[in-house]
Amino acid sequence: MLKLKNINKTYQTDKIETIALNDINLTVNKGEFISIMGPSGCGKSTLLNIIGLLDKPSSGEISISDQQITSYQDKVVASLRNKKIGFIFQSFHLINDLRVIDNVELPLLYRDISAKERRSLALAALERVGLSARTTHFPSQLSGGQQQRVAIARAIVGKPALLLADEPTGNLDSHMGNEIMKILESLHQDDGTTIVMVTHDEEEAKRTQRIVRVYDGQLVAATEQPLHLDATA
Repeated sequence: MLKLKNINKTYQTDKIETIALNDINLTVNKGEFISIMGPSGCGKSTLLNIIGLLDKPSSGEISISDQQITSYQDKVVASLRNKKIGFIFQSFHLINDLRVIDNVELPLLYRDISAKERRSLALAALERVGLSARTTHFPSQLSGGQQQRVAIARAIVGKPALLLADEPTGNLDSHMGNEIMKILESLHQDDGTTIVMVTHDEEEAKRTQRIVRVYDGQLVAATEQPLHLDATA
C-alpha cells in the first residue's frame, strides 16, 4: 500500500539547516494498522505530511498503491490525495458554517459524481460512525467526540485506500478517545482499511498491529503487536 525509500526532509533558512527526517525507509502493507510514536519534535507529523502528500521530501521515493509519486505539481498531488488518501486531524478542521452533511460531502465536490450520489455516500459515512441523526446540525452544536466522528466520516466518504490519523484523540477525554479508537479498529478489522496513526498514547499504540518509533528524524524501532480485539465493541 505504501513504500518510503530513503526519505529525507531538510528545512533551510539563510543561517540554519534543520534535518527533520533522515533516511526513512518504511513499508506499510495493504490492510495494516500501524502507529507512529516519538517525542515532540522528532519528525512524526512531518513524516505523516509527506506520506499524505501535504509536504514534499527533499529526497527519496514514495509509492502509494504501487504508484510512484514522480510529480508534486498541485493538480497532480491534489488528485491523488482526493482519490487515495483520507485525513483525520487532531483539531477536526470542520467548517463551522456548514452543516454536518455538507462537511462530509466536501471531498466529493472534487469528483465527477452527481449531487444525489454525494449525498448518498455522505449519509452512509455518517451512519458508519453513528451520526446519522446529526446530519443537519452544525459543528458548534456537537461535542468534541461527535466532531471527530464527523471528521472521520469526511475522511472515509470517498473510500480511500489509505487513512492517515494525526493524534485523532489528542483533544478528547479518555472515554471519547476510546470511542474514536473503536471506530478506527472497526474500519481496519471490518472494512480492511489501511491506517497510519500518529499518537503520543502508548496504550492506543498497543491497539495497532505495529508501532514505528521515530527519534530525531530517524526510525529507531518497529514493534509487532498482537491484533487487539475489544470485546465491548
